[in-house]
Amino acid sequence: MKVKEIIVVEGKDDTAKLKQALDVDTIETNGSAINKDILEQIAHAKNKRGVIVFTDPDYPGQRIRQIINQHVPGCKHAFLTKEEAIPERKQPKSLGIEHASLNVLREALGQVYELTENGETEITKSDLFRFGLIGGSGSRERRKKLGEQLRIGQINGKQLLKRLQMFQIAKDEFEQVMEQIIQEERA
Repeated sequence: MKVKEIIVVEGKDDTAKLKQALDVDTIETNGSAINKDILEQIAHAKNKRGVIVFTDPDYPGQRIRQIINQHVPGCKHAFLTKEEAIPERKQPKSLGIEHASLNVLREALGQVYELTENGETEITKSDLFRFGLIGGSGSRERRKKLGEQLRIGQINGKQLLKRLQMFQIAKDEFEQVMEQIIQEERA
């Protein structure tokens, strides 16, 4: 299966792993060394074919996403959870796309989101309280499960509503996922 958009990854190991899973073209940021030339490449690729940003689920990966969003707004995003990005042999401090299974990579690229600056959603802060996502014990774990289910990355309490709005998550989808999470906790 050929992916229409060009996928932005951090390095050559990510490219090699993605090419095992799918027919893709990539732009490599060389990790945190993303520079003006790479940003111009990404902007050009977005205009020609579209771009999916697919970085590691860690602080440097999030920082790269933010830099790209500032300079090339409107890119699509795909996410892995930290658990999906840990190598089987549990190498110390190793985490990344290159460690994910081929099925997980296909699934993540099948669920991409486009960021919007002023996303419209009916989800409110009171909904976050009602489902125990902020302001209570167990909130962090519930946010983690929500981020995994919706494939929108890990989110802290302060950023949760903004992330849901940016990815235009519908209230009914949000409520459905939260009800499933709560049922699993009760089982």
